[in-house]
Order: sequence, then C-alpha cells, then structure tokens
Amino acid sequence: MAVTTMTKATFAAAACFALLAVCSAARRESILTRHQDMPVQDAAFVDAVNAKASTWKAAKNDKFDGMSIADAKRYCGTILEDPAKSGVPKRTIGGIADAAIPDTFNAVTQWPGKIHPIRNQGQCGSCWAFAASESLSDRFAIASNGSVDVVLSPQDLVNCDDGAMGCHGGMISQVWQYMAETGVLSDKCDPYTSGQTQDAGTCLASTNQCVKPSDKFQHYKAKDVHYLSTVEDMQKAIMTEGPIEVGFLVYKSFMSYKSGVYQREWYDFWDPPMGGHAVKAVGWGTEDGTDYWLIANSWGTSWGEDGFFKIKRGVDECGIEKQAYAGSALL
Repeated sequence: MAVTTMTKATFAAAACFALLAVCSAARRESILTRHQDMPVQDAAFVDAVNAKASTWKAAKNDKFDGMSIADAKRYCGTILEDPAKSGVPKRTIGGIADAAIPDTFNAVTQWPGKIHPIRNQGQCGSCWAFAASESLSDRFAIASNGSVDVVLSPQDLVNCDDGAMGCHGGMISQVWQYMAETGVLSDKCDPYTSGQTQDAGTCLASTNQCVKPSDKFQHYKAKDVHYLSTVEDMQKAIMTEGPIEVGFLVYKSFMSYKSGVYQREWYDFWDPPMGGHAVKAVGWGTEDGTDYWLIANSWGTSWGEDGFFKIKRGVDECGIEKQAYAGSALL
C-alpha cells in the first residue's frame, strides 16, 4: 500500500513538473511573440539580471544599443540539431589521458599570432559561417606553423553553401561538410559584405574569380569532419589542433553579457530564448570556483570581454556541450 501511495505521489509530482516546464516554455514564447518591438536591453533589465546573477555581470552593450528583440534575433542564425543524426561521425580522441588535460588552456596564448582576431558578423545571421571559417583559419595557421596564415571567408560560405540559408541561418554539421567537400575561399578573395546588406551575394564559383580578379582564387579544405560528444574530447581537440565550433541557445540576458562566467537557470521565464548561435571555443579555465569555456564571439570587440565571453563548463550550459564540431586543416 505504501508503495502504491508513493508511486501516485511521484507521478503527481512528475506531472506537475512537466506542466510547469510546458507553461514556462509557453510563457517565454508568448513574451517574445507579444514584445518583438521591445528593446533587447534596457537599464531595468540589466539591473534585474545583476541582482540575480552571481558569477557574471551584465551591462548595456553598444552592439545592441537601440535594437528591439526582433532586431537582435537576426544575430542568432544557427539551427541547432542532434549531432548523432547529422550524418557526421563522432570522434573520440585517444592517446591523451583525461588526467593530462590542464586545468587552464587558452589557444590565444598557446599559439601566439596564430589565432585570428575577433570579427563582426553585422546584422546577418551568419554566425554559423563565421565560427566555422574562423576555427578552420586558426587550424591552418597552427597545423602549418604559420606558413598558411589565411583568414577564410564567411562571405563565401554565405554565398555558396546551398545547404544553408545565408543570412537566415545554417547548421554547423552542414557547413563543415561543405568545407571538406568544396572548401572555402580566403577573405581577401571574397570580403564580407552581408553584415550591411543582410543578404547573400553572388557565389564566386560561377566565375572562378575573386572580387578582385588579380587575387588568388583558391579553396581551402577541411581534411575531415566530426563532432565531439564529451567535455574531455572537446578539450583534447582544442589543445591538440586548435579552436572548435560550438553552438548553443541564446537567451535575452546573454545579449547584455559584460564579464564573468555566464549561466542561467532553466526556470528564468523572464529571460526568453532568442535562437541558436555558433561561436569559436578557444579554451577553458576556472574563475572564482566556477569552471568555464573561453569563447570568441563574432559580435565585434565592443561586446563582452573585448569580444570574448566565458560560459559555465561541465553542465551543458545552454546546450553548448551538445553542439561541438571540428575538422583538421588539409595542407
């Protein structure tokens, strides 16, 4: 009899929890639907975040000054997916014991001059292309010891990858497969313009010429494509070959990130989701007892910590440990 009573109580609790989750999700969606024209950041919202957050600080960022929620959502152009269903193989990295992973690692200081600077995607949902091209650019510089120091073109990916939707989004697995099969031009050959036009341009493969015909027309390829399913494999990939591309779900509060280790609670219904975002993971560490990933964003240097941010590590914060992809540079 006691077992039956406990079972009913457990079932009731589970049902209430599920209903609360559904209602919270519905309320978040309702907030976004009804308030598309509301500012994505304002003093009252920033104050509310800072009153609650314990590991990070929010502030009004010049990047989103004057933007509405609808405006800011354009920056979140990554379609999040289940890597196991993407058709991309999983990579497990052997030869390095988990115990050998350092407590702190930063690719910027590990390979001086080989990690390229923070970029700015502008008002185009091309984060998927930026994080991919930036990660592969760094991996070319590292693998070649600096002899192939090329900045690869997100514009070429926006223009030519038919598996994506240009400024309206793309999938991380797809763009890495494209870079392995077709390759990507240099930024010098096909400079970025979609941040201003908010649309794709002409694919240069139709003419086999750079924007300036005198520049070298060459595709740089990834040798392979894979996803990483554990924190340890993500760390080993970064420390051996360089930055990787990761995706996560952005919430409104993230737009106002200024410093510290970002994290949020699932029940913060006042902090609605904005969409999927892709970024370049360059390292990890611990700050005031909180483990973090060190990430390079593509929102310019006026946002966050000079364009970088930290996000809680080891708990799949905002889904960031379920969307990790990379590929080796084909020299």
